[in-house]
Amino acid sequence: MMNWKDSVVVVTGASAGVGRATVRLLGSKGAKIGLMARGLDGLEAAKQEVESAGGKAMVVQADVSDAARVEFAAAAVEDEFGPIDVWINDAMVSVFSPFHLMTPEEFRRVTEVTYLGYVYGTMSALTRMRKRDKGMIVQVGSALAYRAIPLQSAYCGAKHAIEGFTESIRCELRHDQSNVKITMVQLPAVNTPQFSWVKSRLPRKPQPVPPIFQPEVAASAIVWAAEHAPREIDVTIRNKILLAGNEIFPKLGDIYLAKTGYDSQQTDEPEDPNRENNLWKPLPGDHGAHGDFDSGAREKSLYLWATKHRKAISASLGVLALSILAKKGF
Repeated sequence: MMNWKDSVVVVTGASAGVGRATVRLLGSKGAKIGLMARGLDGLEAAKQEVESAGGKAMVVQADVSDAARVEFAAAAVEDEFGPIDVWINDAMVSVFSPFHLMTPEEFRRVTEVTYLGYVYGTMSALTRMRKRDKGMIVQVGSALAYRAIPLQSAYCGAKHAIEGFTESIRCELRHDQSNVKITMVQLPAVNTPQFSWVKSRLPRKPQPVPPIFQPEVAASAIVWAAEHAPREIDVTIRNKILLAGNEIFPKLGDIYLAKTGYDSQQTDEPEDPNRENNLWKPLPGDHGAHGDFDSGAREKSLYLWATKHRKAISASLGVLALSILAKKGF
C-alpha cells in the first residue's frame, strides 16, 4: 500500500468534476498535490479543500494542450514538493453535436485537450519517473474508449486514442523492465459540471447516460488504481456487459444507440443556444465536483467494491466450497 503522506501527486483537470473529487480524497490521505487546470477560481477552491482535509496543495494553472506549459507545471511541482510519485491524467473538454455540424477547429480542440493532454502529461511524468525507475501514471478513461456513442465523436475518438496510446506505453515499459506502472480507470456516466458548461448544439440540455454515479465513486477507483496498479479497472459491471455485447454483436449496439443515443443524452429541458461553454477558455467561478444530477446519481458501485475485495471474496468462496465438500464427504 502506498504511503500517501510521503507521496507527491499531479492531477490534471483538478478544478472540477472527477478531478476535484480525486484531489479531495487524496488530501484526506495527506498527499502533496499539484493541482493542474485552466480555471483559477476552481483551482484555488480545490487547494483550500485539500489543505482543510489534511493534505498540501499548490496551484499550477495550465492548459494541458500546451506541452511546454505542462512541462513547466511538472517542474514547478517538483521544485515545491519533490519527485512526482503519481501522475493522474483527467482533463477533458467535449462538444455535444452531430459530426456533420462540427467545425475542424472544434474537433481539433477536443482532441488536443482530451487526448494530447494525456500524451503531454505522460511525457512529463515519464521523463522523471523512468530515471528513478519508479512511479505510477493513471489514465482516467471511459467505457466510451471501447463503445462509442453518437453526438460525441471527438470525445469518443480521444478516449479510443488514449486506450491505444496507453497499451503501447505499457508494452514499452515492460520491454525495458521498468518499475514505472501505467493503468487505466474506465469510468461510467458521472454527475459532473461538464454537462452545464460543455459546448452543445443539442436542442435540449445534455446529461450523462444513466445509470449515473457520483464523482466520489470515480475518485475512489482512481486512488485505488494508483495504490494497486491493475492493468485496467472498470468502475461498474455495466461497462463489462456493454463491452462483451459489443464484441459479440457490434451491429446490434449500432442499431440500439442509433435509436436511443440521442434522447438518452438529453434532458427534457430546452437548451439555451447562447449559453457560455468552456471549450476555448474556462468559465469563471468555482464549479465544484458535482453536476445537476445529484437526485439520480448513485453513491456506490457494488462491482467496484467487489473488485477492491477480490482476494478476500475468492478466499471466502474457497472456504465455503471446501466446507460444502467436507459436509458431503468428499
